[in-house]
Amino acid sequence: MLEQSYYDRADEIIASHGTDKRFLIPVIQDIQAQYRYLPPELLTYVAGKLGINEAKAYSVATFYENFSFEAKGKYIIRVCDGTACHVRKSPAILSQLREELGLDAEHHTTDDMMFTLETVSCLGACGLAPAMTVNDVVHPAMTPEKVTELVASIKDAEQKGEVAG
Repeated sequence: MLEQSYYDRADEIIASHGTDKRFLIPVIQDIQAQYRYLPPELLTYVAGKLGINEAKAYSVATFYENFSFEAKGKYIIRVCDGTACHVRKSPAILSQLREELGLDAEHHTTDDMMFTLETVSCLGACGLAPAMTVNDVVHPAMTPEKVTELVASIKDAEQKGEVAG
């Protein structure tokens, strides 16, 4: 069960959009932006507030890939594995990130909730291949060495209390 503050924040988000059924997607987008994932309890709550069948709300949330029911780390790293990136060695980038972060194909988020690693079919940055993003900031022409430097710089900035990316 979630803390009351989650429901209070959901009420604020709903109030900012309205309670019409057509606002389901913007409401759950804002909730996910707030918590870096969509808590299933809040989806059920929002469905009730908007007068939507719970199954319908879940079908919408599961249809779109950008919604996640799993908590994500502070830094969401997406590695492109589209054709241009793949042929330019994106699997080596992914492998290096997994090694640096202690993750594998089954575990996408570090235990400290600092990093989440995902692969995507395309970032739309084919000319910058191999590309990856950290919290939606594109990092072009990546190499395993650049991955090591980037992860180290993020960890260093975190230790110093600075904003990293």
